[in-house]
Amino acid sequence: MARDMRSWIKQLDEAGCLLKIPKEVDPVKNMSAVFYSITDKALLFENVKGHPGWRVLGQAPGNMKMAGLAFDTDSSMVVREYVRRTEKDTVPCEVVSGGPVKEIIRTGVDVDVQTLPTHIQGLRDAGRYIASGLCIVKDPETGLRNMCFHRLQVKGRNKLGIMMVPGRHTWLIYQKYRALKQPMPIAIMIGHHPLYYMAAAYTGPMELDELELAGALLGEPVQTVCCETCDLQVPAHAEIILEGTIDPELREDEGPFSEFQGYYFGGSGQNPLVEIKAMTTRFDPIFKGLQNGPDVEGCIYHRVPMSAAVFKDLRNVTGHVEIKDVYCHWGTVFGVVVQMTPRFYGEAKNVLLAAISGSYVHTKIAVAVDEDVDIYDAKDVAWAITTRVDPENDVAVIKGMRGHQMDESVTGMVGPPLSTGVRQKLTSKMIIDATKPPTTDPERRDVYERLTPVGLDDLEHILS
Repeated sequence: MARDMRSWIKQLDEAGCLLKIPKEVDPVKNMSAVFYSITDKALLFENVKGHPGWRVLGQAPGNMKMAGLAFDTDSSMVVREYVRRTEKDTVPCEVVSGGPVKEIIRTGVDVDVQTLPTHIQGLRDAGRYIASGLCIVKDPETGLRNMCFHRLQVKGRNKLGIMMVPGRHTWLIYQKYRALKQPMPIAIMIGHHPLYYMAAAYTGPMELDELELAGALLGEPVQTVCCETCDLQVPAHAEIILEGTIDPELREDEGPFSEFQGYYFGGSGQNPLVEIKAMTTRFDPIFKGLQNGPDVEGCIYHRVPMSAAVFKDLRNVTGHVEIKDVYCHWGTVFGVVVQMTPRFYGEAKNVLLAAISGSYVHTKIAVAVDEDVDIYDAKDVAWAITTRVDPENDVAVIKGMRGHQMDESVTGMVGPPLSTGVRQKLTSKMIIDATKPPTTDPERRDVYERLTPVGLDDLEHILS
């Protein structure tokens, strides 16, 4: 049986992680506030103002506990489980003749994306957005498929604004269609099992098919069906599929939008448009409401695969260093914490240099801690920094490194724009060695043994 959003909702409910909300919620006026206020439960809105019959699922997963549930493991094992599953070969998709997402097919004038219960996420947003749409495109030269996140502003009955980050895979494929002076076919999947989203958020080589990566994460082939209006295949058990094209030159104002950093800047301006030509759904589709911002669902989807990628990078370049775990931290994905056991003085700095120069350019601040520090607890990491760091010797700033396009704090632009349209950004990056002295200096290392209260073994008996 395919794992989809329905099986995920059932799993959340059985685990006591689902909160059903029967009261009316307005997607324009207050749905965002509910998303932002509740992160310990997944939310299923059952009464959406202006959208009778629709249900909306969000904050699923809204924290690492629920992410662990999606992987059938503990929250502290999620990153390592992602690494384990993606070390195997990807799983080819299985093309089938039909599926639940084909139960209702609308084309032409019957298509109206405004009927979807999209919500306004922040006070300064330009309007309603589909933040949960996974965009599927195909390279016109190689036929390779790509699936990833793109924000989509609802602009009319069959029109969406799209922001494609310059230099990323979808943008590069779009440039090929522009060179051919042809519109780019696109399919947008809304609503599925969270491991599809964690596959889409992974940054790998251009030839990586994220739907096949999803198969590896799920442990089963993704069943796909052919689109109605273009030569693309999409997951058969999705809730909603939008089919359309992106004109090679047409542009319109798009944004601002509440981005993952917790601000409204990033990518706004004259951006391409998606013309929607078909919408296929289940009989009773459940909309996937995705809240963006720090420490909410949108961040979880990117945090896990990014942590896994950094983990792989470190293991590949640091030799016999014992890397325990990696977690992209502090609300956004610009910071990373590495849990390790240093053997020699200076070894942690070597590891951290690798952490800020791997496959992701996002990582701007990297911290190393020992195994006695909970890297999933920001307070514990902060404790290690304040008690184990001598700023003069344990902190280093490296100037002139490549910066992320969506990091507004990075102001150093150098050189002309590349042929892809990418502006070249330079930033400084910081590494912080918050580890104890290494194992080769056991006497000094022993000084940093953490306080342990007396009588912990008696606690359960006393409090019961």
